[in-house]
Amino acid sequence: MQAIVTEPVTIEPGKRVTIPTGLAVEIPEGMAGFVFGRSGLGIRHGIVPGNAVGVIDSDYRGEILVGLSNHGAEPYTIQPGERVAQLVVMPVALLPVEEVEALEETERNTGGFGSTGRS
Repeated sequence: MQAIVTEPVTIEPGKRVTIPTGLAVEIPEGMAGFVFGRSGLGIRHGIVPGNAVGVIDSDYRGEILVGLSNHGAEPYTIQPGERVAQLVVMPVALLPVEEVEALEETERNTGGFGSTGRS
């Protein structure tokens, strides 16, 4: 997705901006759009989506805006028309929710970060 801006937008280190894309989509029910960062922007400049992965629900009809954060050490300037994110449409499983008193036990059980290998 491209930045549809009329002039360059600079993201200072530690700051966030919202970039318009000029795109609106009609995603079928049972699917969702996922906005991912571009690897080059993330690795080279620390420019990544502000919420890790944006989610576009099937009932949203507005313009797609991409929130970007600068985790780098230097300001980065987004140019008009620059590619800033990727949109992937995938099926989503909307499962029924059932409240229970306890969950089934597993070998891992409540083991968290690093409990299944190297930490």
